[in-house]
Amino acid sequence: MAAARASLGRILPESSILFLCDMQEKFRPSIAYFPQIVSVAARMLKVARLLDVPVLLTEQYPQGLGPTVPELGAQGIRPVSKTCFSMVPTLQKELDGRPQNTALDLLERGLQVHVVVDACSSRSQVDRLVAMARMRQSGAFLSTSEALILQLVRDAAHPQFKEIQKIIKEPVPDSGLLGLFQGQNPLLLNSRP
Repeated sequence: MAAARASLGRILPESSILFLCDMQEKFRPSIAYFPQIVSVAARMLKVARLLDVPVLLTEQYPQGLGPTVPELGAQGIRPVSKTCFSMVPTLQKELDGRPQNTALDLLERGLQVHVVVDACSSRSQVDRLVAMARMRQSGAFLSTSEALILQLVRDAAHPQFKEIQKIIKEPVPDSGLLGLFQGQNPLLLNSRP
């Protein structure tokens, strides 16, 4: 009898959705590395558009927190307004035809979750670190934007590779992750059994 093998975490464009969560004006001064996070999220959005990966965008209480920042490049994507802290209840209607929700809900359904760590932040580095460790402990795959882009395109023979190559050649801004990972951070590196 063969032993069960852990999932390799492969990601495919045809079974993926890019979730863009609450990248709004009022968060700009309070979210750590906000400009860098938005830059990396914009990078992922460009690739999603080239690969026809569906994109879902939320705005947390836009009447008070403002619209999505323009530098994300999400013009043409209809944002979904929400007040709860999970994307799930608000996006349920959009997700009914797709078997996906946000991180822990996706994992609870037995689906793979890939977190673009260089496009995620929080109001504090401690919250950011613990959230990533919690997602990893729950079974999410933590990865960088470049690693996920290369997994999605899979081959230099892909018809969109030249356009994607231009995107990955652009320097990625420092989003403060190196400091979190230096010294073999036990919360992130040793959180899986």
